[in-house]
Parts: sequence; structure tokens; C-alpha cells
Amino acid sequence: MEVIPQAIPEVLLIKPQVFGDERGFFKETFHAERYAQAGMPPFVQDNLSRSRHGTLRGMHLQNPYGQGKLVSVVEGEVYDVAIDVRVGSPTFGKWVGVTLSASNHHQLYVPPGFAHGFCVTSEVALFSYKCTDLYHPECEVGVAYDDPALGITWPVAAPLVSGKDKANLPLAQIDPAKLPRYEARS
Repeated sequence: MEVIPQAIPEVLLIKPQVFGDERGFFKETFHAERYAQAGMPPFVQDNLSRSRHGTLRGMHLQNPYGQGKLVSVVEGEVYDVAIDVRVGSPTFGKWVGVTLSASNHHQLYVPPGFAHGFCVTSEVALFSYKCTDLYHPECEVGVAYDDPALGITWPVAAPLVSGKDKANLPLAQIDPAKLPRYEARS
């Protein structure tokens, strides 16, 4: 597998090795030792969502009990975004966006301390993700997907967004005490 740090280096694009022929393909989607060597902590929960074209889910995080996420698309295509919301981070408020699809086989590792979301660009998308901590609904924090200060360029003009996600505040309006803290690596 190839691991490529993104513009925010803690966010990693993973390109698994894919073996294909006229019958189809084979790929290894997870190998604990290799992913740990790439700097990812252990994963404890797997999730799967199915969404129709134009659906936007995000921007979500937990604090405390931050979840790192290893995300990929099993069917279809999404535009996937990670925002650094760690107070004190040199990249606070910056974001990374990548296209993940069943055809490109890419994965994205979004570390704890980042808000995460995606928008479906195909007719349907089956979205899979592994998490480094369990879901704690009482710790949910949401950032407005359309926060003008962030300037995320979503590929769908009028996305389908849940009422809960529509109520998310712009990053500057979120109490910093609710956000994770940046811890510089030595």
C-alpha cells in the first residue's frame, strides 16, 4: 500500500494494492500491522452508510473520545472532507478534500481532532469506515458544512442535509472548550 500525507500531514491518503484481471479484483482493505506502521492507532468499531446522490453528511467529531476514522467507498463515489478543529493547531480551520470511490479504491485516514464529512457524487454510495473509539452521542460536536470562513468547495450545489447537520454552527461560533486541543508531536 502507498500512504500519502495530505496538505495537513496527519491526514493520510491510502492507496491499497489492487490485483485485477478479467474476473474482477482483489485488495486488502485493512492489515493491523501495516496500518499501525503508517501511524494509525487500533480501530474498535466499523460502520457502514448508504446514501443517495447529493447527500451531505457532516461535519462531525467527538470530544472527548475523539475518533480517528479510516474511510472508504465500497460502491459509488463521494467527496470526503476533513477539517482540523484542534485548538492551537498550526492548521486550525484548514481542510483537506479528496474523491474516494469504488473505482479508485482509495482510503482516507482522518485522525482524532478533525471534523469529518462527505458528499455523495454518484447515484448511490456505500460508505465504510473504521473508528478508533466507540460512538459517544453525548460527546458529539458538529461544524457547519457551509461555514463561509472555511470555504469548502462541495461538488453539489444544493446538498441533502439532515436537520441536525443544518443546525451545526460555524467553527468560529463553537465554544473552544468543546473542541479538542492540539498536542505537538516531539
